[in-house]
Amino acid sequence: MPTSTVDTELGPASVSSSWGQERRLEFIDFRLRWEKTVNRSDLRSHFGISIPQASLDIAKYTQLASSNLVYDRSSRTYRATAAFVPTIGNTSPQRYLDELLACSRGILSESDTYIGWAPPFAAVPAPMRLVDDKTLSLLLDAIRFCGSVRINYQSDSDDQPTERVISPHAFAFDGFRWHVRAYCFFREAYRDFVLGRILNISIEPVPGRDPALDSGWNTLVRLVLTANPDLTEGNRRAVERDYSMTEGETTVDVREALLYYVLKQLQLGPFSSGHLQPPQLLLKNEEEIESYLQKMSIGRRPKHTNDGILQNIIPGPGYESPRQL
Repeated sequence: MPTSTVDTELGPASVSSSWGQERRLEFIDFRLRWEKTVNRSDLRSHFGISIPQASLDIAKYTQLASSNLVYDRSSRTYRATAAFVPTIGNTSPQRYLDELLACSRGILSESDTYIGWAPPFAAVPAPMRLVDDKTLSLLLDAIRFCGSVRINYQSDSDDQPTERVISPHAFAFDGFRWHVRAYCFFREAYRDFVLGRILNISIEPVPGRDPALDSGWNTLVRLVLTANPDLTEGNRRAVERDYSMTEGETTVDVREALLYYVLKQLQLGPFSSGHLQPPQLLLKNEEEIESYLQKMSIGRRPKHTNDGILQNIIPGPGYESPRQL
């Protein structure tokens, strides 16, 4: 059964030898896999190296994967063979499509990616969510040095901004917005804060809290997803193929702190009802994770209007929506 996770941690190993030969070999593998060709000038223009160094890199790649390429003397380029097998680094389809997406959103220019020739592409536009540079800088410093900051925060549950002292330790992306995960000295608990709602920020001379104490962040919850059996056979097969299911199901491991966002985005569990059409996915192990749903105080079923449209989720005692901090 395939398993995926929805968070990423970058460490020193992620950037080691970033412009060394290993990365150039990955570039060769990427170009051969997706463009079926690579030559010395590609390496020279992308990495700014000499032609002799590019020749050495291609020779090294040939030594490692001799069956992956053949030299075409007529065009003076190396071409992928029918026996090509991805060999070095991450050249996966997801990597290719992520680079296209980053280009479409202006995060990367095409020259910053491994892509040489790019097909026409577009992405569904999203409203711009700006993050103040001072806010991000001070949050990064607080995380790096285990410190605290004082913020003026506008939640959607209060008419006026409130002042908080928080000890941040991680960032989280819910698919639409960036949050900072932090201990809130006012709430005396770990909470998520939307970066764009931080109006002012300053350094606070208070020692930070140990991230190991944030059980919501450090606990992984496994979701078992399956295609809705009420779908037609063709639709069900399409969903199973789309989500790479094995024997009709797949799993996603998610931090407990992000469970609300994942369920809402995928419209699973408490968010699965109220559709005009049957949902594609169902949460197969909803009963198994009931304790986590209760901790979020959203229960297993939301309230609906008579026409079946989702009206609201009845909060339990002490419940605060992640959106309302």
